[in-house]
Amino acid sequence: MISTAIRVARVGSAAELAAAALMMLGFPCLMLAALLPSVGAFAAAAAMTYLADHYLHRRGSYLVNRLSKVRAGLSIRFLIRQLLLVLLLARLDLSNSLVFYAAIACFLAFYGFQAPHGALITLIRLRRRMPVATRNVDLRSRVRIPDAPPRGLLSRSAEKMLHFDLVAVAGLLVTGATDNKVYGFAGVAVSLLLAFGYVAALVPFVRGRKVPPSAEKVLAVVDDWLREYRPETVLYFSGSKDSAYQVNMWLETMEQLDTRPLIILRERAILERMAPTTVPVICVPGGVHLMNMDLSTVRVALYAANVGKNIHMLRVPTIQHVFIGHGDSDKLASVNPFSKVYDEVWTAGRAGRDRYAIADVGVRDEDIVEVGRPQLAPIQTWQGVPEGRIPTVLYAPTWEGWDDNPGNTSILLAGENIVRTLLEAEPPVRVLYKPHPFTGTRSGAAKAAHERITALVEAAGAGRAVNPQFVSDTAAQTAAGEELARIEARIASLTGSDEAGDEAEATRDGLVDVAQHAEVARLRAEWNDAYWRSFSAAEHRVITGAEPRLYDCFNVSDAMVSDISSVVSDFIASGKPYAVTDSAELGAEEFKRQNTAVRAAVILSNSAAELGELLEAVADPAEDAQAAGRRELKNYLLGPDEPPSIDQFNSAVRELTRQAERRNQGQESVTSADVVDVDLASAVPGQRAAGETDGAAVTG
Repeated sequence: MISTAIRVARVGSAAELAAAALMMLGFPCLMLAALLPSVGAFAAAAAMTYLADHYLHRRGSYLVNRLSKVRAGLSIRFLIRQLLLVLLLARLDLSNSLVFYAAIACFLAFYGFQAPHGALITLIRLRRRMPVATRNVDLRSRVRIPDAPPRGLLSRSAEKMLHFDLVAVAGLLVTGATDNKVYGFAGVAVSLLLAFGYVAALVPFVRGRKVPPSAEKVLAVVDDWLREYRPETVLYFSGSKDSAYQVNMWLETMEQLDTRPLIILRERAILERMAPTTVPVICVPGGVHLMNMDLSTVRVALYAANVGKNIHMLRVPTIQHVFIGHGDSDKLASVNPFSKVYDEVWTAGRAGRDRYAIADVGVRDEDIVEVGRPQLAPIQTWQGVPEGRIPTVLYAPTWEGWDDNPGNTSILLAGENIVRTLLEAEPPVRVLYKPHPFTGTRSGAAKAAHERITALVEAAGAGRAVNPQFVSDTAAQTAAGEELARIEARIASLTGSDEAGDEAEATRDGLVDVAQHAEVARLRAEWNDAYWRSFSAAEHRVITGAEPRLYDCFNVSDAMVSDISSVVSDFIASGKPYAVTDSAELGAEEFKRQNTAVRAAVILSNSAAELGELLEAVADPAEDAQAAGRRELKNYLLGPDEPPSIDQFNSAVRELTRQAERRNQGQESVTSADVVDVDLASAVPGQRAAGETDGAAVTG
């Protein structure tokens, strides 16, 4: 019942639900206390509403954010409490007292301060919003960007301003209880002084040297930097905040390019969620700003997603444009007809080329280049289950997609069957459940199924943690946990806290320390090793968030169950057994015909009855009927192991750079050649005379 109430109220926990209930109950209690009148009851109810409101705001509760939609926002709630306090004073026979009028004047003046306060906060944020935000671009020596205002001034500013009424409310309540007017006058004076002081403290940040330079100056400085840096290869990306992983997967590849790389983002939300990198990054939200940016030295642009804003870069004719995508799968997104706008489409292996040929969406075969998947280098090949360890099976379903096609994800129809079968398997296996980060974002049913699966895995994991059959070296696990804490503390000290300044300050100070970046990468590898040692090798786990990464889960697993997505193609690089769910129930043969990546997989129905074949292949490699097929499929999907994929990728970039140079030189020679005088009057077709027709005369 509580869980149902949590879902209906759109709160994140039982504590949030309780706080919301107390806040809603508190206002009727305030009215009742004012009418009685009872100063003590009013004070208790007021404290309850203040505390509950504050807690919900700190938790970022969805419910509180939505109250403003029904005219019960933060300011209204404070105003109602103040009006009820005025009612209480009137019921206490203070309506003819000077303190009563002081209270009314105080609350009117207090709300009068809200307008300049809100205007100043908005103005400061607007003036400190850069036309472009950067990382690893040295702007500090080129343009003066002042420090951000103290965090305490801007963070949760409206809530802080409104809470200054606490002093006046407390003073007036004491006056009501003791009939001593001094407390009321003192509280009113202090609240007004605090409100005035807050407004006054903001004024210096909207004028003079505390204001960042104009957009025109910042853009000119960025253009100067571009002319000095002379970028040659750009990774261009636009998308929602949840799609940041699509650009993050290419960061390491960009760092390994032989040419000078640059990353161009179009949304600030992506920049905020982008992983650390040594590559220069420019976030340009404005299309006009991007189109006026000096990218004359860029020869190759790489696109990780098909989105509308790509047109702002595609319009540049001196650049060769390449679609590289953010995964290789048999989904329709991998043969999007929009892909024909690019000069080339790069695929991992032969399968991608054939996929476009079969789809016949206008992408020419000569425009497709096979470059492998550089991101797959960390994936280790299977050597069999280590002696003395039970097998690990990874369940990594994809998300529900934008439509209700049952073939999108196995979570809805098969997820619980898959997990139950694995949890009850004999001989036993360990289950790792790592869902897609988008799971449940569109479909409530998918979210509910995910929560049920999570509960199953966590309950089974808790059972194994106390089962003597599966308990291992607890001392080693404790030591690994302590090592984890040390590594996390060291990473935190290197990467800093979230108390950094705003966008302008982050742009000014956004130069990465290369040595520190390398140390953090080393520490993250050590963290990953310690993480897997911090619990039993038999303990079931639910793994969400950025760490450990999906590929780290691949490396500790002996088999995988998944859906049609790039996850399957990537897992094939390991050579390990895998199963794919035919959630749409096409039948095994038709499913394999339509989806190349499952041709060496165990095909599961929604009942998951076929999982025994996968578990047999893991337990006894001699029973692995798909081993040879996986080796062939790996080469077909991902290309040959030699030369390494990053070398193939760099070679493709160099070749396309040469093509861009030849094309641009040809255009320059054409435009600089002498133009033969032409009689424009005779060269341009005149308007057709009445009665004329094209071609041969029309006969009757």
